[in-house]
Amino acid sequence: MPTSLRDRFDDISASPGRVGAHRAENPRVRGWTTLAWALAATVVLVVVGIFASMIWQGKIVLFPTPAPSISVIPTAEPVVDTSYTVLVLNGTPEEGQATLAKDELVANGWPEANVLAGNAGDRAFPLTTVYYAAPEAEGAARGLAGLIGATEVALDPEYPLPGTPATQLTVVLGLDRIEPAATETPAG
Repeated sequence: MPTSLRDRFDDISASPGRVGAHRAENPRVRGWTTLAWALAATVVLVVVGIFASMIWQGKIVLFPTPAPSISVIPTAEPVVDTSYTVLVLNGTPEEGQATLAKDELVANGWPEANVLAGNAGDRAFPLTTVYYAAPEAEGAARGLAGLIGATEVALDPEYPLPGTPATQLTVVLGLDRIEPAATETPAG
């Protein structure tokens, strides 16, 4: 070979030492490092899998809807106000209940002209209820309910009925107002 074509690689060294770039890993660290990374990856995959399955089953909710807050609705103090017109409707199958309630109200100070009695369309109304149309009438409705023993008091914008005064309270007598028939005990 001509000398002009020779380069440094043509001369091979007689020494067995390392020459050039060797990119192999250090054999002492390779086994433990690989095992640690494999163990860490396995743990991460197992945790992610458990978490995903719990979401899938509905045991974990990522974005829960907030629970509604409980707020106490203030109620008006019961007041017996005889200036209100009262419509008493019998919602029971027993005749004359509205008239009895009217007499009771008149005896407690209501002018007879301000208390009207009639029958309700439903003759099996479950609970005696006082209805009022405006929030400012709540105290009078609660006072009337306490006077006649009504179970419920409800704000209902449908009242007063058409053709009646705006300051009207409506009482629907329910089955809870009828006393159960006395059972006869056999003489013996």
